[in-house]
Amino acid sequence: MWMKNILLLGAITAVIAGCSSVSLDSAPVDDRSRGAGAAGSTPVTNVSPNTVAPVDDGKAAQGAIANVPRVVYFDYDSYVIKPEFQALIDAHARHLRADRSRKVVIEGHTDERGGREYNLALGQRRAEAVRRALGLLGVADSQVEAVSFGKEKPAVAGDVEAVWAKNRRAEISYR
Repeated sequence: MWMKNILLLGAITAVIAGCSSVSLDSAPVDDRSRGAGAAGSTPVTNVSPNTVAPVDDGKAAQGAIANVPRVVYFDYDSYVIKPEFQALIDAHARHLRADRSRKVVIEGHTDERGGREYNLALGQRRAEAVRRALGLLGVADSQVEAVSFGKEKPAVAGDVEAVWAKNRRAEISYR
């Protein structure tokens, strides 16, 4: 048990010390270099560390998180969280830690390329990457559920790279 606590403390320290991304494994994804780069990603530069303050009033807390984006975008065939989304994840983690009764569902999505089963698995890996990042920041496992919709619920219709980039995402949905 103490070894698990030491490992968890080390992981949290690494994230706080500036770890720029979270991966579910260390193996690189084969087609990551072929993809979109940062096309379609939304930088999260307007989120300050004090965006979400712990408060007791549920409505005030929801108002504080309302200005924080809820979508993490991914590169083609990847489930590695890009550095520009770390502030977004940090803000949601603070919000969830402030009230342990809050729950979220992380919905993983892919673009339309690839088979149904492959995309469901990739969407699940994307949702799990965000779930694990929240967990490393102290959010309880019981507060977060990760699900995949694969390519079944595109955010934008079309068959060009700019559209595909908007569909490669994980959405944070409060319940």
